Amino acid sequence: MDNHELMDGNGYIENRTFDEIDIGESASLEKRLTLDDIKLFAIMSGDINPAHLDEDFAKSTRFQEVVAHGMWGGALISTVLGTELPGAGTIYLGQTLRFREPVRLGDVLQVSVKVRSKDEARKRIIFDCRCTNQNGRIVIEGEAEVQAPTEKIRRPRTVLPRVRMAERARLHELLTAADLPEPVDMAVVHPVDEVSIMGAYESARHRLIRPVLVGPEAKIRAAAEAAGIDISEFPLVDVPHSHAAAAEAVAMVRAGRVGALMKGALHTDELLHEVVKRDGGLRTERCISHVMAFDVPTYPRPLFITDAAINIDPKLDAKRDIVQNAIDLAHAVGNANPKVAILSAVETVNSKIASTLEAAALCKMAERGQIRGGVIDGPLAFDNAVSEAAAAAKGIVSPVAGRADILVAPDLESANMLMKQLTYLADATGAGLVVGARVPIVLTSRADDAITRLASCALALLAASYQQRVGV
Repeated sequence: MDNHELMDGNGYIENRTFDEIDIGESASLEKRLTLDDIKLFAIMSGDINPAHLDEDFAKSTRFQEVVAHGMWGGALISTVLGTELPGAGTIYLGQTLRFREPVRLGDVLQVSVKVRSKDEARKRIIFDCRCTNQNGRIVIEGEAEVQAPTEKIRRPRTVLPRVRMAERARLHELLTAADLPEPVDMAVVHPVDEVSIMGAYESARHRLIRPVLVGPEAKIRAAAEAAGIDISEFPLVDVPHSHAAAAEAVAMVRAGRVGALMKGALHTDELLHEVVKRDGGLRTERCISHVMAFDVPTYPRPLFITDAAINIDPKLDAKRDIVQNAIDLAHAVGNANPKVAILSAVETVNSKIASTLEAAALCKMAERGQIRGGVIDGPLAFDNAVSEAAAAAKGIVSPVAGRADILVAPDLESANMLMKQLTYLADATGAGLVVGARVPIVLTSRADDAITRLASCALALLAASYQQRVGV
């Protein structure tokens, strides 16, 4: 019998007794390795070997990247034995394992046990155990001996709490502003709802920003009262409506009164209309673009995606600016030489696919010094950009393939879909910023929670500090 069910339809867990189990019977489970799995195992076991937790150190090991603790796979074997076959009432007596290959972030393990022999006198069973990865390669194999239950057990399934590791931990590490002595002065534009005013308040409390609230005073104070917060220490610039708030905030930047902007309860277009004005706006020699800094649980490094919010169908010159803006932001958060993947549907230049031609041109522009500060390659399909195994399978030799820090999408539609797929299907979390203007601009959404808003403000602080240092 294969894949004996852990639960019946009524939410119960039921075992298999010694007498019910036949030689050759098997059970299995499937599990993808995430960074949270590694951290949880380290907390549980106390094994903080940097080969599992420190990406920089891991690069110096034989595997050159973070890998799972060996016994993480062993624990999954125990899970199959203790919950499926034999299941509840099983007593573990011994286990022998051989570790054939490392388990890397994002690997999907098929963990299986199969009955090799039964000891009728002692009610013991020997299982062959095996873990294979998504490529069918054996990573762990061995055997386990258990005392099988002799009585039928059927119990309500225990519902475990969902554990999230210090949510967005890597995002916080990426965006930490603890080493910056001063928060950035930020105009918060039209914060007339609870979400906007609370985001400004929390960011100020964490010493990321010094907010200047710009909008109708009565509405701002009403929002603060509804949120139950005291904004008496924050400067407040009273203007009649959202249009006026956007214009006033831009004027404050031009006058040197603030060093960053945050969108409140107004439409993005309304704010950016003032930002991009040729006369009186915040234009620079580059086009503005949006960059999202993501923490993806199955990816071993922070991941920047651009442009998912501003440029709908950018042409080559605009893409050059989009790439350079993203590189500069990576510099601001401490990545001195980011790896940039120019995405397309394929990894070869095809005259019928315009994005492959533009990717090739961008790479040549980088060679000629028109784009600086990063390592650029393209066209690369998404899998080749983030998976070294996928790149190797297609024979792609590149310092970027499989190790990208920045993904540059062909257009807004593809970038937006990629960003949302990572968010909703891969449990990714991120913070976004508009760059390329005189100052960084935080574009918040009603769907953003407090941590996302804090991270976005921290990103703005780092970007503003970098712009001041290097004069971007």
